[in-house]
Amino acid sequence: MARALWKGAISFGLVHIPVELHPAEDRKSFEFSMLDKRDLSPVGYKRYNKRTGKEVEWGDIVKGFEYEKEKYVVLSDEDFRRANVKATQTIDIKAFVPADEIPPEYFDSPYYLAPGGRGQKVYALLRETLRKTRRVAVAQVVIRTTQHLAALVVQGRALMLITLRYADELRKTTSLELPAEGLKAAGVTPKEVDLAVHLVDDMTGHWNPAAFKDTYHSDLMARVREKIRKGETKEITAPEKAAQGQARSAQVIDLAELLRQSLGKGRSEKPLAARKVAAAPRGKASLRLVPAAKAPAKRKRA
Repeated sequence: MARALWKGAISFGLVHIPVELHPAEDRKSFEFSMLDKRDLSPVGYKRYNKRTGKEVEWGDIVKGFEYEKEKYVVLSDEDFRRANVKATQTIDIKAFVPADEIPPEYFDSPYYLAPGGRGQKVYALLRETLRKTRRVAVAQVVIRTTQHLAALVVQGRALMLITLRYADELRKTTSLELPAEGLKAAGVTPKEVDLAVHLVDDMTGHWNPAAFKDTYHSDLMARVREKIRKGETKEITAPEKAAQGQARSAQVIDLAELLRQSLGKGRSEKPLAARKVAAAPRGKASLRLVPAAKAPAKRKRA
């Protein structure tokens, strides 16, 4: 079993459930080396003492909080724990809310919770209670010295903890130039809306995450292989100059015609899902986070 990021307990009322926190993300990304473009030598980074200029080993580095100019108080992991023992060791459930009431912009990073010690039965009790009531638990927990708001949701046989953003961490839209509300004020015609609705209905299917692939990763690797094949490993590729007249205007001349063409294109392509979803009544569409009724099929790792 992978090493847990955090160990503690879920707490609600007088109930404590020993759990371990494990990452749920498996992001695919490239690792690049930073090079000096003059001779393509690797660029290194040094941790150094700003007073002496000498390099400092990791084992000699401690955390310090600057409380006055160039005056610090040193803090260790034990200090972070002592600041609030309960907060650092407990996923403290504050409330239970309907599963579809948390807007998507609040969700951040997912983690799996596994029962620890003798917590199997009470873990299952919380899981099945959330499933039956179609609720999510809203809690607070300290992970790596930062207190997070979090949602506990059911994912098959597992409980998943998804960190949430606090309300003051979301920026307001007041500084953005957004279209006016309403069709007339925004310059949109009912005909264009009807065509757009038909296009949405034509592209609607059941959620199937396996249908979406990270194609850019393979495309970039193909570009790497191409440069190797052509012997261009040491050449810095300059950006292409945009051909005159190829830049598309931000103004759409005939939006209705583009929508009609999109409808024809959509019908000729194979849908992502085998079964279609009935069109949602206008004005009643919503994004729901609903605890799963059963465990999903295991996905093959890429």
